[in-house]
Parts: sequence; C-alpha cells; structure tokens
Amino acid sequence: MATVKTERKPSLKKRASNEDPMSLGEKAYQAIRRAIRQRRFRSGDRLRETELAEMLGLSRTPVREALARLQVEGLAAENGQRGFSIIEFDHAIVTELFVMRESLEGLAAKLAARHAQDAEIAWLKSLHSEYSELIASGNTLQLNEKNRQFHEALSLCAHNRFLLRMLEPIHDALGLLGESNLLDEQRAHQNMMDHAEIVQALEKRDAQLAEKCTQKHIRSAYASRIKRMFAESSVV
Repeated sequence: MATVKTERKPSLKKRASNEDPMSLGEKAYQAIRRAIRQRRFRSGDRLRETELAEMLGLSRTPVREALARLQVEGLAAENGQRGFSIIEFDHAIVTELFVMRESLEGLAAKLAARHAQDAEIAWLKSLHSEYSELIASGNTLQLNEKNRQFHEALSLCAHNRFLLRMLEPIHDALGLLGESNLLDEQRAHQNMMDHAEIVQALEKRDAQLAEKCTQKHIRSAYASRIKRMFAESSVV
C-alpha cells in the first residue's frame, strides 16, 4: 500500500477516550478520504486497519467504521480474511464514474451561474489563474491539486447540499484513477482553456452555457482517461 505521511499529534490518543466514538469514526473517514483525493492510494491497494490506526493515532474501531463507509460508497471492498482494499477500476467503472460526473458537475455549474455570489465566482477565477501560472512556470507537479480545488469549488458554488453529497464520492473516486492526465502537456493546456470557458460562462450568469461547457470539459477528460487506460493495458 502506498505510504501516507501525516503529522503525528501526540495528544490525539489522550483525547480519544473522552470523545464520542462516532466523532472518531468521522475523523478517520475524513482523513482517509483526503488521502484518496490527494492520490496517496492506488486502485487495488490494501487498507490495513492496524497500519491506518497507527498512522492516524486512533484505535482500530473508528478506522473500521470509516472503511465500512467507504465500502458503502463503492470505494472499498472487503475481501474476507484480507480485510479491506481499494476497488479495482476497470473500463466499465470508469465509464460509469464519468457519466455521473458529467451530469452532476454540469448541473453544479448551471446552479453556480444562478446562485453563486460574485465573490465566489472571483474565487473560481483566482483558482483558474493560479492553475495557469503553474503551467506558465512549468510547475506541473501541483496541477492536479489545483485542478481538484477548482472542481470542488465549483461544486460548492452550486449551493445545493444534496448535490454536494452526491458529488463527494465521485470526487473521491477520481483520486484513485492512477497517474493524473495533467502530466500530459497537451491535456494540461486543454484543461486550462476549458476552465476559462466555464469561468466566463459563470461571469455572464449564463446557466445553460456553464452547464454545456462543463459537460464538454468532463467528456474531454473521460476521453483522455480511457485513451490512457487502453494504452496501459496494451503494454506487454
């Protein structure tokens, strides 16, 4: 399993006995989700309760609760005596993921054009500018993180709690697809232009255009991902 580096907090175990078990389960769940979104795990990785508990400074009980939640969301699977592991992403699962992403993120953009505050759209524009600056400076290693921030911000700008809950496991799953497509220079530049179109549609408060631009963007990302998967599967 890929190593996840987290800062050890000596006081965490001391406080654990005084905290509600459910809050500890939530703490473990959110910590593992963050690691997934930051691509610290890979498809098929084992999720060992003992190692995760030690890493997070918690007992195995809240970690087990967190893994059970990930299983319900379709991100982890229990394999008998081997415990939990990240699910294996095949072409069918990736297709299902992007079909839902296209629909839901398109809706998020549509709602954002209608309901986002001017300051929130300015925030999205700022994230887009930071992404563009990374490309200009050749700092491609941080592109994936900035891209993730942009899409999560877009979801928040929709101001719909139910939609946000539906998008959370989808955004988590994207962190398990392996190496980012943005390491490809052409894809990274296309991504930048797509984001620019989305921001412009939001600034115009054109809900239909924002939805259309976002859906086109997701379809492009899907095509790039599938092309990469076929290329990798053909390597002997």
